[in-house]
Amino acid sequence: MQYLNLLLLTVLLSVNMQAQNQSTGLWNGKACAVALTYDDGLYVHLDKVIPALEASGFRGTFYIPGNAASLNNRRNDWKESAKRGHELGNHTVFHPCNGKSKGRDWVAPDYDLDHYSITRITDEIKLGNTLLGAIDHKTKRTFAYTCGDKAINDSSFVELIKNDFVGARDVISGFNQMEDLDYFQIKSFSVNGQTAEELIALVKQAEKNHSLLVFLFHGVGGEHTLNISLEEHNKLLQYLKDREASVWVSPLVEILEYVQSKTAFNQGSPARPQG
Repeated sequence: MQYLNLLLLTVLLSVNMQAQNQSTGLWNGKACAVALTYDDGLYVHLDKVIPALEASGFRGTFYIPGNAASLNNRRNDWKESAKRGHELGNHTVFHPCNGKSKGRDWVAPDYDLDHYSITRITDEIKLGNTLLGAIDHKTKRTFAYTCGDKAINDSSFVELIKNDFVGARDVISGFNQMEDLDYFQIKSFSVNGQTAEELIALVKQAEKNHSLLVFLFHGVGGEHTLNISLEEHNKLLQYLKDREASVWVSPLVEILEYVQSKTAFNQGSPARPQG
């Protein structure tokens, strides 16, 4: 009887350790995943952010509207960045947002989603893929909802773009758990004036909860009203570098593809993005 009890205890401990290892190594063998995403295709992304990322060995996701000045003036720089592993994400062609319906007086009438049709927005999103594909020659990428808007009046266009993307980043704050990941409502934390310590606290929470953490940056050291100083941004990068053994930093498209492949392997069938 004593032998059986010892054997049972050994089995239980082994199962518990295996489950713990699976949990802590959920994200490509690491405790959590972090995606660094940057919106609007700013010059500062090319001049300051990408060099800082690469100095730490990281790659980011850059959501670029088709009418971004940097895309027209420095197309080759974006092309070379994509070759080095950065994701060029779709952020529509003209960055339309719901204007009057949400009290946004700054939205130009021509690019007010309140005046769009479902056909117009989906056509512009697909055109954005064509434009980016001509630059990076890639067929898989993610999308970022402009201003977090996903509907024309009461009609959502999310279902209509699911075949065009691996997933889509939202502006809703929160962590993403692998077991119930909604590929077309990826939660993120918007960055505007926080200190590195505040952002690092989120990374620590992601490690503890074994989750996907997505940062949403705009300006880094200027060029946008939503901004973080370059110094604080780079302090975050240094922390992520120091925690490289347990934190997986990668473009969002690569993280989502990994989750899909892992889900398919565990289920024995192709993974289907939730929406």
